[in-house]
Amino acid sequence: MNFFVLGVNHKTAPVEVREKFAIPESRLPEALGKLTSMDGIEEGMIVSTCNRVEIFARSQNGHCDLQKFVREYFGFSAGEYEPYIFEHQQLEAVKHVFRVASSLDSMVVGESQILGQVKEAYATARALGTVNSQLDQLLTRAFAVAKKVRNETTIATSSVSIASVAVELAEKIFGSLSGKSVYLVGAGKMCELAARHLIAHGAKKIYVGNRTYDRAAALAEKFDGEAIPFERLYDTAPWADIIISSTGAPHAIFRKEHGEKFLHARKNRPMFFIDIAVPRDIDPALNDLDGIFVYNIDDLQQVVQSHIGDRRKEAVRAEVMVDEEVRKFEQRAQTAEVVPTIVSLQQHLENLRQAELDRVRGRLGSLTPDQEMAVEALTKGIINKIMHTPITTLKSAARDPESTTVVDVVRKLFNLRAEKAPEAVPPTAPPQAPAAETAAASPSLTNQIRK
Repeated sequence: MNFFVLGVNHKTAPVEVREKFAIPESRLPEALGKLTSMDGIEEGMIVSTCNRVEIFARSQNGHCDLQKFVREYFGFSAGEYEPYIFEHQQLEAVKHVFRVASSLDSMVVGESQILGQVKEAYATARALGTVNSQLDQLLTRAFAVAKKVRNETTIATSSVSIASVAVELAEKIFGSLSGKSVYLVGAGKMCELAARHLIAHGAKKIYVGNRTYDRAAALAEKFDGEAIPFERLYDTAPWADIIISSTGAPHAIFRKEHGEKFLHARKNRPMFFIDIAVPRDIDPALNDLDGIFVYNIDDLQQVVQSHIGDRRKEAVRAEVMVDEEVRKFEQRAQTAEVVPTIVSLQQHLENLRQAELDRVRGRLGSLTPDQEMAVEALTKGIINKIMHTPITTLKSAARDPESTTVVDVVRKLFNLRAEKAPEAVPPTAPPQAPAAETAAASPSLTNQIRK
C-alpha cells in the first residue's frame, strides 16, 4: 500500500504558520513536479486551503521523506516547523484521507467545502499525471466514503453559523422566505452576511438604514436594495417582514410601543426581529406581542451550539463508518497484492501443460477431435487440481498480515519470476472440467497411448 500524508492544518498550526506552507493554485504544477521527482515517490497530490496544506503520496519501496520535500521546496531549515507538522503512514494515512474528504477533520464538522477542495486538488494532480494508480484508487474511494457519510448520517444538515441559523428560524416562522422583505438596521458585516443568507433562500427586497446614510447607500447597492434615512426608521420599519439590527446604540431602539404600531400598520402580519447587537437593540418585551418574534445573539448562539452538538453525535456514527471503510480498503489492497502471483502461477502451469503436450504429441500420433478434447480436459483437470490449494491459500493469505511470506513461499515452490505478472483479475475458482467428461475421456487417452 505504502501511502503517506504530511501537512499542517487548523489543529496543528496557527494561521501565521499555515500561510507559510500555502501553495497558490498557479504554483501547484511546479510543486507536484518537484514532489514526484523525489526518490521513491511514485504518485503525489497537494491540498492547499486556508485551513490546511497537506501532501498525499505513494511510495513504491515503502520509503518517502516528505519532510525533505517541505524543507527543499519552501526553503525551511531542519526542524524549523517540525512541531506543527503531522505525518501518517499506511492505514493511518488512508484513514486520514477518508476523514478529510468526509469533513470529519474540518474546523466545522460536516461542512461541504473541503470535499470540493480535495476534488479540485485531485483533478489537478490527475491532469498533470501525478495521480494515476493506487493513489487514484485511494482518492476515488475517499469520495465514495464522503458521499456515504453524507447520505447515511445527518452530519451536514444542521445550521452552524449565526447567519444560517437566522435563516432557519425565519423559515420556521414564515414557512417560506420567497418574496419576503428584509430591513438591515446598521451596515456592519454581520448584517450583510445574514442578508446574503436570507436572499439565497428567497428573500427579495432589501432596505438599509444607518446613522451614516452613505454607508447605508453603499450596502444597499450590493443587494440592489433601497437606502433609508435613519430618521425615517420607525415609519418604514413596517415595510419589512424581517428586521436585522446591529447599530451599537447604548440602549434599545425598538421598544414594545414601536412593535404595537408596526403590527397595526401591517394588519397583524408577523414580523421577525434578529438582534445581533451588543448592547441589544431590541427590547425583549416585544416578544410579548402576538405576531412578533425576537431572537438576540445569545438565542442564536444557543441554536448554533445545539446544532454543533447534533453534528458531533452524527460524527461518532461517521467515524465508525470510516473505520469500516478503511478495513474494507485494506482487504481489497491485500487481495490485489496476491493477484500477480496467482496470475503468474496460472500462466506458469499452463505453459508447462502446453510444453508437455507438445513433447508427447508425436508419440500419440493422429488424434480424433474427440480424443483432442479428452486430452485437453484431462490435462487441464490435473492442472486445476494442482492450482487449487496454492490459489486458495493465497486468497486466504490476502486477509492476513503475513501475506507477503505466503506469496514468497509460493513463488519459490513453483519457481515463479519475481517481477509482477500482467494485471489481471483471477477467476473466482479455477475452471473445472465436468467430472463425467474427464472420467469418460481418460480411457480413450489410455487406449490411444497404448497403441
